[in-house]
Amino acid sequence: MGLFEMFRKKTSGTIAKDRLKLLLVSDRANCSPELMEMIKNDIIHAISKYMEIDAQGVEIQMTETDSENNNGKIPALYANIPILDMKNKGN
Repeated sequence: MGLFEMFRKKTSGTIAKDRLKLLLVSDRANCSPELMEMIKNDIIHAISKYMEIDAQGVEIQMTETDSENNNGKIPALYANIPILDMKNKGN
């Protein structure tokens, strides 16, 4: 992916294709929407101990990545967590 491709506006077809991929990955990983929400809440709780974050802006997604053993694709968890400030900077 080139630098300019990151800023290109996605078409509705591309967005739908990306959503379908995420759905398929989540299904293959046997991860329900309820489980994803529980994972998201646990991550928010854990990170909030150390950082002030924008909990409303947290995005959690299942995706696929190449395995280290070259066994094909494996599920991976992707988290986008907006950090507002660090807690206990002086320690």
